Amino acid sequence: MDILARFDAQTRASPPDEPGLRRTWAGGVLRGVGAYNFIGWWDLKPEAVDTAIAEQAAFFRARGEAVEWKVYSHDRPANLEPRLAAAGWRADEDETFLVFDLKSGDIAPVAIPGVEVRRVRDPEGVEDYVAAGDAAFGHREDHWLKMLTPRLGDPSLAVYVAYAEGAPIASARLEIIPGSEFAGLYGGGTAPGWRGRGVYRALVAARAAEARAGGFRYLTVDARQTSRPILERLGFEPLATIRGWSPPA
Repeated sequence: MDILARFDAQTRASPPDEPGLRRTWAGGVLRGVGAYNFIGWWDLKPEAVDTAIAEQAAFFRARGEAVEWKVYSHDRPANLEPRLAAAGWRADEDETFLVFDLKSGDIAPVAIPGVEVRRVRDPEGVEDYVAAGDAAFGHREDHWLKMLTPRLGDPSLAVYVAYAEGAPIASARLEIIPGSEFAGLYGGGTAPGWRGRGVYRALVAARAAEARAGGFRYLTVDARQTSRPILERLGFEPLATIRGWSPPA
């Protein structure tokens, strides 16, 4: 079984619930509903796609909530994305799914003068995670306070913040599916004034060390075009393209 097939089977097809997020099957679609809403797996025949798309759009429209349908380039059925577009769903910017094999390589730790990378251990650290994300991306995502704070003692999560002069300047997290081979890198972002100094790379290295210590083989990233070159220089390999789709208002 290749890496993509193992990734799908171990992390997408039957992921566990998380605090603030409930996953249920409906009409051949596995949807997550809660602090954020998304569709990450399905079992659909080509002729059932239009009905499934309409049902999911109606479900979240009735709740007055947004949802993202996350599609990888190897996903089936092949008509899913054309039918999403035909139904008025909007595609976000393409991302690249990259994988690093910890069995065949390593990511060296990075020391940056004046910058300290810390593992978050308390609610104040989660506040700093949100503040760093705001500084990096220009918008605040307070739902992470609700999602991450109850999980600080959860071994499937590791949250990191980079500080300069006591201020949070970058953040990232490591998400693990227990019993799988995969550890996912998420949320990596650096404030504009600190980009190009190795802070992003330092956060990758810290999480790689955590994953290796936990016995995981693969690191995965859904990378934007801005971070993809950094990750490829570190040895990550691109395996698929990812698009997130949002329904019409």
